[in-house]
Amino acid sequence: MIELDDSLVSWVRDLRRWFHSHPEPSFKEHQTQEKVVQVLSDLGIECRRAGQTGVIADVRGNGPRRTIALRADMDALRIKEAETELNREYRSQNDGVMHACGHDAHMAMLLGAARWLLEHWDRLPGNVRLIFQPAEEVPPGGAGLMIADGCLEGVDAIVAVHVFGNMPLSRIGFRSGPFMAATRTFKVTIKGKPGHHMCPQNNIDPIQIAARFVSTIQTDIRQRLNPNARYVLGFGEVHSGSQHNQTPAEAEVVGTFRSYDVRDSETIVAAMKSNLDGLMETFGAGHDRIAPGNSDRVPSPSEVQSPFSPSYILEAEPAYPPLVNNPAFTRRATEVLRASLPNVDDDMEPNLGGEDFASYLQERPGMFLFLGGGNPERGITAMNHSDRFDMDEAVLATGTKVLLTLATDFLTDPASYLGRLA
Repeated sequence: MIELDDSLVSWVRDLRRWFHSHPEPSFKEHQTQEKVVQVLSDLGIECRRAGQTGVIADVRGNGPRRTIALRADMDALRIKEAETELNREYRSQNDGVMHACGHDAHMAMLLGAARWLLEHWDRLPGNVRLIFQPAEEVPPGGAGLMIADGCLEGVDAIVAVHVFGNMPLSRIGFRSGPFMAATRTFKVTIKGKPGHHMCPQNNIDPIQIAARFVSTIQTDIRQRLNPNARYVLGFGEVHSGSQHNQTPAEAEVVGTFRSYDVRDSETIVAAMKSNLDGLMETFGAGHDRIAPGNSDRVPSPSEVQSPFSPSYILEAEPAYPPLVNNPAFTRRATEVLRASLPNVDDDMEPNLGGEDFASYLQERPGMFLFLGGGNPERGITAMNHSDRFDMDEAVLATGTKVLLTLATDFLTDPASYLGRLA
């Protein structure tokens, strides 16, 4: 069983508070990167910058055997942090930016694991790769850049943990197989025909088309998907117009959709296209009109309005793939974690959130785990991405132990994790 001394636990807590008070958004993690490099260098661990603002390092054990990677994400969110009784000592000093998703804790825990591993390097029958990854929050994420920069070269397996503020303190949750959803951001730009409200018959209103799309697309999707398919689609932005008495030229609708199956994602895109094609036909009908006049005479060319139809542009590029925990790895991890830690749920409900850690799991076996940071008795209940998000810092020791428990056991008995791959 991994034991952490009080000095290491306090050190991890102080690092978490430093990261929390110095948040930086995706691909802007310059000060964060420098801090990680400084801490690793002070420990005597060689590292290199990668993925623009990320860091890669290795703790080498006693013998050239397997290598397991541990990953932490680095970026914060563009959220203005609320003032609370808890965060007085470490509230964000970067106005409008906040570590509202626990990445500050992830970096601190990984550095804590690095310090422990270095202190016990002669007991490690292998190596541990440390991956500090930027830009998890902004699709397509920083994982791809880190992989392109060689973070998985020589790596046999990979693990990451994620703190959640609404989970009970230090509960560990995961499941084998599909665990998190494939996510896609979509943007629909609808082009209409602008004009004065006094002559609506001459205009094509993109706002009305957008409203019809928003109100009907869910039904169209449900009719196309298998009834048992799990998905969610939400609208995050609607933009149009700048003048109260004018029909605008275009409207824009932005949102996300998520599913556990890439085929379902493609079905959702097809439903969107079909819905929008129908709306273009409906709202474009009747716009080859003759201007008002005497209908008993042949109109002059100037009296015939030019044909006009609305149009749209649908952008729905894939973002994060489904996150799938490797079954063999997860099976052994369950045994080890249950023997070492008290609150382990290995059958957690799949989560419709998205995570670019999925990209690593497409390349190497491994797993992604949730950690509870909530504590209602202290008023810590806010979900991630809230301006009041926080955590009971006791979770930092739990998360560090999870990383170390899996890393050391994997290096001791990789065959139990890799199955036929060993």
